[in-house]
Amino acid sequence: MRPRVLTILGATGTIGVNTLDVVARHAGRFEVFALTGATQVERMLEQCRVHRPRVAVMNEPAAAAALHDRLVAAGLDVEVRSGTAALTEVATAPEVDTVMAAIVGAAGLPATLAAAQAGKRILLANKETLVVSGQLFMDAVAASGAELLPIDSEHNAIFQSLPRGFRGDFQQAGVNALWLTASGGPFRTLSEEAIAAATPAQAVAHPNWVMGKKISVDSASLMNKGLEVIEARWLFNAHAEQIKVLVHPQSIVHSMVEYVDGSVIAQMGTPDMRTPIAYALGFPERIDAGVPMLELMGRQLTFEAPDLQRFPCLQLAFDALAAGGNAAAVLNAANEVAVARFLDGAASFGAIAASIAHALDKLAGGPASTLDDLLDADRQARRVADAFIGAARA
Repeated sequence: MRPRVLTILGATGTIGVNTLDVVARHAGRFEVFALTGATQVERMLEQCRVHRPRVAVMNEPAAAAALHDRLVAAGLDVEVRSGTAALTEVATAPEVDTVMAAIVGAAGLPATLAAAQAGKRILLANKETLVVSGQLFMDAVAASGAELLPIDSEHNAIFQSLPRGFRGDFQQAGVNALWLTASGGPFRTLSEEAIAAATPAQAVAHPNWVMGKKISVDSASLMNKGLEVIEARWLFNAHAEQIKVLVHPQSIVHSMVEYVDGSVIAQMGTPDMRTPIAYALGFPERIDAGVPMLELMGRQLTFEAPDLQRFPCLQLAFDALAAGGNAAAVLNAANEVAVARFLDGAASFGAIAASIAHALDKLAGGPASTLDDLLDADRQARRVADAFIGAARA
């Protein structure tokens, strides 16, 4: 069997590291064409040493220069490129058939969209791609014949729980609703006042998952679940009322599909991102992920409704989905700015939802038919959110 040839966008992040862990377990099945990162030179150097890609891309030119020097000193023959254009180049290279899209935030959108336009198999871990450019991206997938496999544990669980060959027709498949589960994050049991005053250290201390700082804060605010609601709308051709959210603190049931006959099919597993990564890498086969088997004996599984009063970001996401147009792009950009300012100590946790709501009030309703429209909405939302946070601190 010819090995799958991979480009991993965001190789130095959590998803990228876990992807390479799975790849290393299957010698001869995968070939790494390109790895990309932002600034983590030492981690990229080690990944190049182990996986021997043909190309390594660093977003920052200074990091690319440093990596080049280290690779030469180590005697490793890896071509080094830098910048956003290089991301698109390695995502669309003719040698590549599979792209792991794991760059965090809207920064990953252009290269991932280009991979879709090029007809690649896309393993989508970058939820912002569909949040920002849902219709545009899905149209590109349909036009090119690209294959789209979700990596988020919740969407991967739904994908596994839907009938094989599902094409977005709920009625034909007998599907009634999609249930996305949420751990509730580190603030699940805190009061509204305590949540508003939370620190970055508290927000990134996720009880179940090992994730990057940005996605950990999103989990703490439930914005991560809101972004997943929007992503699910596009992945599965679902209406907003067909997508439900349920808080499940144990993170054992990763999501569920409810059928019209009353059946509910759930995907369960140990909370480890290597499971959905391995499922997508091996699809339609199942391959070893290196994950401990799930032990249910003695475990108690509980479920509860999300509290939209304490976690308003989830409602804001549903509002953006209902508004359509550029609203989801505005939501995402404002959130990225607010989370970054919170992590830097320049904004309170409570300011995250407030700045997003402000940006939506100011900007939602604009055009969203082209990539330029969406990137313009992204830029405007960042300015509006940043100004709001600055004014709140003045």
